[in-house]
Amino acid sequence: MYADVLILLIFAVVLVAIFRRLGQPVILAYLFAGMLLGPHGVAIVTGQAMMQTIGELGIVFLMFSLGLEFSLPRLLAMRKLVLGVGSLQVLLTSLLFFGLGWWWGLSLAQALVVSGTLALSSTAVVIKQLGELKQLHTRRAQLGVSVLLFQDLAVVPLLVMIPILAQPEVQGSALLAEVAWASLKGLFALSVLLAVGKWLLPMLFFEVARARSDELFVLSALLVALLAASLTQWMGLSMALGAFLAGMMLGESHYRHQLEVDIKPFRDVLMGLFFITIGMTMDWALVAGAWWQVLACVTGLILCKSLLILLAGRLMGERKREAMAAGIMLSQVGEFGFVLLALASHHGLLDHQLVSLLIGIGVISIALTPWLVLRALGLAHSLTDSALLSRAEVAQSGLSKHQHVVIAGFGRTGQTCARFLKLEEIPFLALDLDPERVSEAKLAGEQVAFGDASRRDILLAAGLLRARLVIITFDDQKRVDAMLTLIRELAGEIKVLVRTRDDSFLEHYKQAGAFEVIPESQEGALMLVSHLLLNCDIPIGRVIRRMEHERSSQYRFPHGFYWGGKSAGNLETDQQLERLHPVLLHDQAWAVGHRVRDLALGEVRIKAIHRGERSLDPRRELVLAAGDTLVLFGTAVAMEQAEQRLLEGR
Repeated sequence: MYADVLILLIFAVVLVAIFRRLGQPVILAYLFAGMLLGPHGVAIVTGQAMMQTIGELGIVFLMFSLGLEFSLPRLLAMRKLVLGVGSLQVLLTSLLFFGLGWWWGLSLAQALVVSGTLALSSTAVVIKQLGELKQLHTRRAQLGVSVLLFQDLAVVPLLVMIPILAQPEVQGSALLAEVAWASLKGLFALSVLLAVGKWLLPMLFFEVARARSDELFVLSALLVALLAASLTQWMGLSMALGAFLAGMMLGESHYRHQLEVDIKPFRDVLMGLFFITIGMTMDWALVAGAWWQVLACVTGLILCKSLLILLAGRLMGERKREAMAAGIMLSQVGEFGFVLLALASHHGLLDHQLVSLLIGIGVISIALTPWLVLRALGLAHSLTDSALLSRAEVAQSGLSKHQHVVIAGFGRTGQTCARFLKLEEIPFLALDLDPERVSEAKLAGEQVAFGDASRRDILLAAGLLRARLVIITFDDQKRVDAMLTLIRELAGEIKVLVRTRDDSFLEHYKQAGAFEVIPESQEGALMLVSHLLLNCDIPIGRVIRRMEHERSSQYRFPHGFYWGGKSAGNLETDQQLERLHPVLLHDQAWAVGHRVRDLALGEVRIKAIHRGERSLDPRRELVLAAGDTLVLFGTAVAMEQAEQRLLEGR
């Protein structure tokens, strides 16, 4: 037994590290460890009975943690989504897969277990992915969490039903009587545990907390979970049900967070062993032999669950795109599905072949989950809005526009432009590729449509030929180049303003047809300088003239600065940027004694000449002397040639 556990831990550590590097859920690492080490793999681990016992403890602590996280106030606050969309999803999905299972030849009990398994989604994987992507605040995430919350509740009656369904002699009215009797026992257990939780456990944990012993607190939490599980098992119900009820009765206490922290290490380790035992039951050769059926089932599962959640969301008044995105995120088999499969297999309700195939479907669907969560919104938009509909939406928005401004990109810069255009009552139409931003902005009454502004049909639909001006606010060189080429081809007389982060492509965009290029870094520097001069009591008229002079010179001096060692970014681009560079003329320098007009420095210009404490104007007739410092202005390549000319005469 010791050797088995040691081997399992070694493989689990290695596989968890690999799967984390690959961006895959940890559950898959445990399942693969079981597949490799189990009887259908290399058959190294032999103590499967003991492993299953430990795995059952993992289920107990998983359900105890679920009970701790269950919040009645949260349920009431989200009751419309939880009881509406969540219940519809579980009902519709269960009915569909129950019908398919019945048609496939499964018995009533088997079809019920399979449909319940496939109706559930992975709470742990989905919420973890949404948290990493910082999307838990979005509407689609809230919709998904609500459905997951109801699914977690739906596990409880399924845990009660499976031991009853496993009794072949119980049929018809006897089955109904058994279900009713089990429900009464469940209600009795709930009443007992709630009473204990309200009056006895607070006193117990108060005394435990007063002892200020971490070990005593942990042992007390483990004891409560196991006692509750033993109570429901003694009553002929599932151990997991008792653990869930125990967690639920402690979930509203102020000991909840400490209990979650204390129970988590035990839960994670034992749950890992549980999923390893699930992997051991999977016959990978059987799954590989039926690979095309498994892949077809995975595809069907993803499509069916996505569409049914879309239907449930639409019936409850949710937006089509958000409901579809939530459906895509929840289209996998969940960890509680594996719990149901383990329980059904333990009671002999499902045969080994069917369990292996269902586990294979679950493993593949969970492996796809990170990608599905990441791409959910984009896939939802592609499935709910065709290119034709996008063009129609843009055309409908731009049809009544004349002498308007087309804003390409409705981010912070685009929205700021739109706000000032509205103040001046200048019509505009904004185009953006973020469906969520477009939906929110349109709901707030903004003149914005979904569409790629770098496409010919979208630009024409936006009324480009009737527009007075186009402003490009996004920072994507390829798309900006495509837009400038299209605009020059379709409506060359229209002025185009281009916003960039810096001046890297200032000349490039000018040559491509931009009327004006506004680099943010340079404009920010000019704005700072204007405030500086105003606070130094410089007249506002002079400040404005200086700013206009810098803009009219295309920011040549604002983007010409002393480079330094930390300014380099892209080497190829940086070689083309103009900068300032001082050159000191020593006694043997070729330029000493020559006039400025005779230097022939090519594209490089002399911005200033410093002689001692004085700063001289670089007039053409000025004769250079030893010790002069010339401040040069030009690109890196031209600067090297100019410096060589000044010092060596070449």
